Amino acid sequence: MAEGRVDAEQVFDDFEERFGAKYPKAVECLTKDRDSLLAFYDFPAEHWTHIRTTNVIESSFATIRHRTRQAKGCVTRITMLTMIYKMGLCAEDSWRKLRGFRHLAKVIEGVKFKDGIEVTEDDKAAA
Repeated sequence: MAEGRVDAEQVFDDFEERFGAKYPKAVECLTKDRDSLLAFYDFPAEHWTHIRTTNVIESSFATIRHRTRQAKGCVTRITMLTMIYKMGLCAEDSWRKLRGFRHLAKVIEGVKFKDGIEVTEDDKAAA
């Protein structure tokens, strides 16, 4: 492990050791879902801000939802669908671009990342 980096597995183990006796049920609950909780670190570090974002779909369509409620009953189905499509195109300009998009192909191909850093053959040999 490179100097200055923190290993998520080690931190989790330290957490279990430190709080296991005091809060056994809470620690047991977290330990049960350990793999899911730490899966976050198996992605490139540039993607972490996007993975942490909650309710992505709801936020993306908030503009559309607010406007369609006001226009409900005033237009035909075709007009409403056209309006929703055009509002989506306009809202798209303000959406945040994905950081680290160059890593997407690697993630899809199944390249392994540990703590946000790509695991290379040299790293595997050293371990």
